[in-house]
Amino acid sequence: MYIGVLTVPLGGESLADALSYLDDIGVQGVELGVGGFPGDDHLDRTAYLDDESKQEELHDLLAEHDMQVSALATHNNPLHPDDEEAETADTELREAIELAAQLDVNTVTCFSGLPAGGPDDEVPNWITAPWPSEHADAHEYQWEVATEYWSDVAEFADEHGVDIAIEMHPNMLVYEPTGMLKLREATNERVGANFDPSHLYWQGIEVTDAIRFLGEEDAIHHFHAKDTKVYEPESRVKGVLDTTDYTDEANRSWLFRSIGYGHGESHWKDVVSTLRMVGYEGALSIEHEDSLTSSREGLEKAVDVLGRAVFDTTPGDAYWAE
Repeated sequence: MYIGVLTVPLGGESLADALSYLDDIGVQGVELGVGGFPGDDHLDRTAYLDDESKQEELHDLLAEHDMQVSALATHNNPLHPDDEEAETADTELREAIELAAQLDVNTVTCFSGLPAGGPDDEVPNWITAPWPSEHADAHEYQWEVATEYWSDVAEFADEHGVDIAIEMHPNMLVYEPTGMLKLREATNERVGANFDPSHLYWQGIEVTDAIRFLGEEDAIHHFHAKDTKVYEPESRVKGVLDTTDYTDEANRSWLFRSIGYGHGESHWKDVVSTLRMVGYEGALSIEHEDSLTSSREGLEKAVDVLGRAVFDTTPGDAYWAE
C-alpha cells in the first residue's frame, strides 16, 4: 500500500511542479484526471492517446520523481438521459480505458452514472425509496439501462486489460456497497469499487465492515483517502440528506474533511489494516475537498496521518503461531 494523491487540487500548476511538490511531501503515486468532473489539467487525454512520444515523456517525468500512476480519473454520467451528455461521458470513459492500457495503468476511476426515471424523462433521478410504487418501477428501469450499458463497457475494459473502479456516490445509481456488488455481478470482474469512505460515513455505513464486504469478493480496485465529519447539532434536526451549499459550513449536517479531521488516526489505522486483511495493496489516493483549509495544508495533513498508518513492509512469518 502506498500514499497517492488525486491531483485535481493542484490543477493550477504544471504536472512537473505538482509532482515535485508531492515527491517532497512523501507521496508515491498520482491519480490523474483525464476528463469529466476531474478535468484534464495534468493529462490531456486526446493529446496523449496513441502518441508514443508524449507517453514516453510522461513516463520520464514520473520516473524523475519516482512516482507511479494509480489510476486515470474520468467521473461523469454516461447514463444521462440527454444523449449528447451521455455520449460525451461514454467517449471520455472509453478513451480513458484505451489510454490507461497504453500507459500500463491498470485502473480507471469513474461513477456508475444515473439514468432518468423513465425513457421519456429529461433529467437523472436518484431513487432512495421504493414507495410510492412508481419509484420502484423507475429504479427497476434504471438498473436495466445500467446493466446493458456497463456490460458492454466491462467487456471493452476486459479487452484492454483495465479495471473499472466505480466510486459509490449519492446521486449516482451505485452509491453503497450492495449496489456495487449488484453491478459487478451483472457485468464482469473488471467492474469494482473505487472505495471512497467519505460518502459512506454520512450515510451511516460502517466503513471497515464495508471494506470486508467488498473485499471478500475481491471487488476493491482503488481507494480514495477522504474523510467526512457529521455535525450532530445539524443532523439531529434535519438528518444527513442535506442540500445546504457546501460553502455554508456552519449550517451543513456534514462536511468533507481532511484525513484525521472527521475520524481520528486510530480509525485510519483500522482502515489500512482492514484493507490489508482483504488483500488490497494499492494506492490510498488522497482526494482533498475540505473547504475549511487550503489544498496544500489538507494534503500535507493527510500525508502526515496516513504516513503513520501505512505499513512499509510486507507481513513476515507468523512464527508465534507455529
